[in-house]
Amino acid sequence: MFNSKGSGHSRRGRTWGFCILLLFTTPLSCFANFRQAKELIYKIKEGLPKGTFIGAIGRDLNLNFTVEPPFSFNLPQKKVSDQYVKLNNSTGELYTSATEIDRETLCPDNSVRWGCDLSLDVIVLPQQYFQLIKIKILIEDVNDNRPKFPTDEISMFIPENSPINARYTVEQSAVDPDLGTYGVQTYWLVNDFGLFTLDVEENEGGELTPFLIVVEDLDREVQDEYITDIIAEDGGTPPLLGAATLKIIITDVNDNCPQFTESQINVTLHGNSTKGVHLARLHAFDPDLGSNALISYTYSERVPRTTRTLFHLDKTTGLIKLAGKIDSGTHTFYKLTVLANGPGCIPAVATVTVHVIKVLTGPPAVISRYIAPEKDGVVTLKESEPAFSPIAFFTVKNMDLNQKVDCHLEGFGPFRIVPYQLLKNEYLLETTEPLDYEKTKDYELIVVANNTHGVVIKTFLKVQILDENDNAPVFQQALVEISIEENNLPNSFLTQLQATDQDSGSRGQVIYLLGGDAPGVFIVDQVTGVLTVATSLDREEKEKYRFIVRAIDHGTPRRESIATVVVTVLDRNDNSPRFINKDFTFFVPENFPGYGEIGVLSVTDADAAENGWVALSILNGSDIFMIDTGRGALRAKTSLDREQQGTYQLWIEAVDGGKPALSSVTMVTVLLLDVNDNPPVVLFPQSNQSYMLVLPNTEPGTSITEVYAVDKDTGMNAVIAYSIIKRKGGEPGSFAIDPETGNITLQRELSIRGLYSLLVKVSDHGQPEPLYSTVMVNFFVNETVCNESYVQSLLTREAEIEVEEKPWYIGQMKDGPERYELFPCRPVLIALSVTCLGLFSLVVTLLTYMCYKKFKKIRKKGSEVEIPLKTKNDSAKTINRKLRQVSNI
Repeated sequence: MFNSKGSGHSRRGRTWGFCILLLFTTPLSCFANFRQAKELIYKIKEGLPKGTFIGAIGRDLNLNFTVEPPFSFNLPQKKVSDQYVKLNNSTGELYTSATEIDRETLCPDNSVRWGCDLSLDVIVLPQQYFQLIKIKILIEDVNDNRPKFPTDEISMFIPENSPINARYTVEQSAVDPDLGTYGVQTYWLVNDFGLFTLDVEENEGGELTPFLIVVEDLDREVQDEYITDIIAEDGGTPPLLGAATLKIIITDVNDNCPQFTESQINVTLHGNSTKGVHLARLHAFDPDLGSNALISYTYSERVPRTTRTLFHLDKTTGLIKLAGKIDSGTHTFYKLTVLANGPGCIPAVATVTVHVIKVLTGPPAVISRYIAPEKDGVVTLKESEPAFSPIAFFTVKNMDLNQKVDCHLEGFGPFRIVPYQLLKNEYLLETTEPLDYEKTKDYELIVVANNTHGVVIKTFLKVQILDENDNAPVFQQALVEISIEENNLPNSFLTQLQATDQDSGSRGQVIYLLGGDAPGVFIVDQVTGVLTVATSLDREEKEKYRFIVRAIDHGTPRRESIATVVVTVLDRNDNSPRFINKDFTFFVPENFPGYGEIGVLSVTDADAAENGWVALSILNGSDIFMIDTGRGALRAKTSLDREQQGTYQLWIEAVDGGKPALSSVTMVTVLLLDVNDNPPVVLFPQSNQSYMLVLPNTEPGTSITEVYAVDKDTGMNAVIAYSIIKRKGGEPGSFAIDPETGNITLQRELSIRGLYSLLVKVSDHGQPEPLYSTVMVNFFVNETVCNESYVQSLLTREAEIEVEEKPWYIGQMKDGPERYELFPCRPVLIALSVTCLGLFSLVVTLLTYMCYKKFKKIRKKGSEVEIPLKTKNDSAKTINRKLRQVSNI
């Protein structure tokens, strides 16, 4: 395509006509119209290979390339755009160069509206044809870039109290340098957890922004984080994908208030208790996080100031300790109202009742000595501790020696307190079975000591269990079976593997790895467990993949579990039937019986089931041939004759059972082998009644005529031999025939005038039985033919003729010519012997000498017409020569 900025077509035509008239006088003026600048516009796609044709400048300008001197096309200067194209200086054809055109590199800031182009200036020379051509090459975009997110991981913070249909912008949207439909068209989530969905909005500039929409209620206390993949998809065919990890973090809001684990606590305190004794530990729990979960413990305003001073309450831990001296004479009962305060919450209320027991002697006491690590009354134990691990010693003091002391535990858990060996008032606290952090994280115990007078001493103890990496990740499915159709798109999603670990913290974080037996085409995301296949799969190459996937935690030592993944590749009809040979050739003897098996065509299809079922059919020649659809056996419906047609070329089509069906075609050549079913046909002489005039003075050895015959068969079945089987008239042995050429030659002088008839047998060399024909060859020996009717009467007269019993080859051996029965000098010898007996010896000697000379001459002539044996090649040449002669006739 091009736009011309010159004059109109009519005006240009008149100008050219005038130029032709002035061609020899004013050549420069003829091309004045060329000097106007023109602009040609071409359009190509980016990324074309080297040598791709762009356009022909001379052809598009309708230049006459027959003028002299010829046109020359040149680029006046090298620009950046020139590196992308090559110009043929003679024809003006433009091609792409070795530097591939990338639209995004060439025009990084171009939009769909303005497009992207290369601009060139081309000068047409020599001077009298000078033109400046403006070339503009428009570069069309192709989908050669996949969407890409600015970061591999996108974090979004969503409040747990977000209403349904709340929208949150995904700020890090994907970027695709391609234009139009090849740019980003949509976004989607690999896993939406049933709580989220994606919506896409387009701004005024045409850019798409994804929005995360909440579709169900969120609860941080149930799950505080969701990790999935966000996929950006462009509009190409096939579409290209870009992915990033989307981490959705649920932020806490203050939607829970503190609650006491126990709202009523009774404590017994002896009047002689020392300052600092622990009375009780209150515990409240708020499932919120951070500042929303901060709890402070305070006394209610109803608790008197003196009581608050006597019993110190730790605002943070909730521990109540004796801060002064008890006056058991005035007070025997205290009621402490404790509040658990949270941000923006109504305080939770617990009541601690302190009963004071008046004692006369020093106060009884329980002394604690901890074996396990302890801080502020909190003992920590590893969950790996075995059963019967010691925790603490408790010693009961200031008890009457005559009183019996009982020490026991209150609370639940795998613990017991027992007297230590035979020591009095010494007790050991220990575990009774292994601990499990995943079942219970902490225990609250009360060690109670009392005597027979009702004195009760309680010691509060909290046991916290420390988590250890004692659990391996567990897959939801030990065997994961996946099906995918072959020829899938690269990076296709297969499944998301899920494994959980009951341990806490990093010990419960799971990563996913492929086992060593996994093929390299499969990829698993270490964090999300998303399993993808990087390349397109081919069922014909491999139908089933079986490999191991490992789930590993971050504990020390690391623990892992495995799952078996079985990927089954489903078949698609992507393979055409394939013949085992490119083409087939079958050799069949002619007259082969109808419906006999000529040959079998073997064909295979690599697809499975119906896609691999193959049916055969004949595209041409079905009126003569048929083929078994399943087995592929080729048959002829009737007997075939090589002489009618020696070669058949059939096109056989193989069609599979797929939808849509695929097919392939092969050529079958059927060559008919010759059978000796045709006798030789004599072409010359054409009739048994024909004759040929032979002069009596014809020299012996002269070729008289030739019997010419052909055989429709081939090979040895068409090799012809000639022989004389009967003779009539004249002297015997006057004529001989060449067994290979059919050439008849005169063997001796013709002394008898009249009709000579030879019955010639023409036989082939076929097997098992040669076929033959006969022809009568007639010679009329005379100077002229004066009476034609007389000769015809001789031809029609029936008479018996002598039959030679000798085979056709007798007389052709190298022993010499056929010996004559009558020696020509014998009559002369008899006459002379009767008349002149006296001169017998002289005459005999003379005549013998004369006859010997004549005999030698005849023998020499006979040897000149002797037929040598010919090779197979000579025979073939002779046959070809005869066929040419027939065609000439």
